Amino acid sequence: MKALFKPKPKTPTDLVRQTRDLLILADRGTDTKESKREEKMMELSKHIRDLKSILYGDSESEPVSEACTQLTQEFFRENTLRLLITCLPKLNLETRKDATQVVANLQRQQVQSRLIACDYLEKNIDLMDTLIAGYENTDLALHYGAMLRECIRHQTVARYVLESEHMKKFFDYIQLPNFDIASDAAATFKELLTRHKSTVAEFLSKNYDWLLGEILLDRPNSAVMTRYVSSRDNLRILMNLLRESSKSIQIEAFHVFKLFAANQNKPPDIVSILVTNSSKLVRLFADFKTEKEDEQFEADKALVVKEIASLEPK
Repeated sequence: MKALFKPKPKTPTDLVRQTRDLLILADRGTDTKESKREEKMMELSKHIRDLKSILYGDSESEPVSEACTQLTQEFFRENTLRLLITCLPKLNLETRKDATQVVANLQRQQVQSRLIACDYLEKNIDLMDTLIAGYENTDLALHYGAMLRECIRHQTVARYVLESEHMKKFFDYIQLPNFDIASDAAATFKELLTRHKSTVAEFLSKNYDWLLGEILLDRPNSAVMTRYVSSRDNLRILMNLLRESSKSIQIEAFHVFKLFAANQNKPPDIVSILVTNSSKLVRLFADFKTEKEDEQFEADKALVVKEIASLEPK
């Protein structure tokens, strides 16, 4: 008789819906008895573990294509991904790991030859802000970092991150005192600058000035800086950037150009270029000003002009 009343197995669609309901409860943090809340969180952990098993298979079976498709369709039909990311701090460590693997796998699941995760993220691109900011939370950084790297597999998502103000934050993240988090941030930064060639090329052409300045002015990269400022081709590029119509590009180019002038071991060809163009450079810098008064910039400019004026051909 017991077999007659055996509960019907959950379909992948049912499982996602029930997971979503539990995530909504967790997100609201409604006043419930502690025992009831713990029960619901345990149930949520089991559901997320079951989602992972469907997507990855287990020791006894490989993942079933149709089940993965159903799960993926339902997962992105509503805001399950947003809820999962938002609720991650409320999950225990093992469940966070399972959730991270679920999110990672879903970025690769195709439905009718289409990555529907990409479509969802394009409409909910602000989720990238949450994932990137995760590097500032020691407990969540590695989970959010792993999710982020999977999400930027999609070119449109990577483009959003590259063009956002968040890119500049990576220079701080890769120097965080926590080695594991700093290494994870470096891995994400590398992925952003290598995965999508055309998008990266476009980004570098637009941001060559500030990106290069951040790298060269960072003390641990002094060897790279010395090599860079010994190249006459690099100097010519910077001198052309100093003549750009964009004031912001001019200013950023100046911060790199001043490294050439300040180098006390200038190669003869660098000295020759600076001497040949000294009068033009001095005239250029005479009218070179920032939009707001900046004492440090004026001091740097004065030192550069003085250095150029004192040069003699080698």
